[in-house]
Amino acid sequence: MKKLIKSLVVAAALLIGSAALAAELGRDYKLLNPAQPASAKKIEVLEFFFYGCSHCFHLHPLMSKWEKTMPKDVALTYVPTIFRDSWEPMARTYYALELLGQLHPLHDALYRAWNVDKIDLSDEARIFDFVAARGVDRAKFSAAYNSFTMSSKIARAKQMIRSYGLAGTPTLVVDGKYLITGLQPADTIRVLDEVIAMVRKEKSGKAK
Repeated sequence: MKKLIKSLVVAAALLIGSAALAAELGRDYKLLNPAQPASAKKIEVLEFFFYGCSHCFHLHPLMSKWEKTMPKDVALTYVPTIFRDSWEPMARTYYALELLGQLHPLHDALYRAWNVDKIDLSDEARIFDFVAARGVDRAKFSAAYNSFTMSSKIARAKQMIRSYGLAGTPTLVVDGKYLITGLQPADTIRVLDEVIAMVRKEKSGKAK
């Protein structure tokens, strides 16, 4: 009898523990209303960020690690957020480096510049010097930074802030419907995995 009671206690503890870890609507994530268009091919994850955001900086290492092992049916896209005019130069920097294929080596450096070295990169001249010092061709970067394509990307980024009802960074949006924000970095990753599993189950049910 004692063994049976012990087994029941252990089972109950495990159930309580697993329930505590389950992502909860309203606490861990919210529903976007209205939902936004998302990729039909893969489960879309958007990370809205700003290099000068300390919370984004602390989440970044975990997101980078997660990205390297994320499921094959998931697509992650970073979206530089523009809440005020002084944030636009960093959005342009992100997209310019992406266009030139130079984003990967400088993504971490930009985070460090803002949050560790305390360099304010909201000034174009300082940005150009920064990327040039790290091997990026200044003329090509300038052309990308000021291109017509860039204007379209910036307009789209600003529109997304309104469409997704963003209030701060970092914010993750999964499948155009589920918004994750305001959590500690480790909890953000945990909830992200759980919401992705939930979306995968939803998609699987619709496919039947």
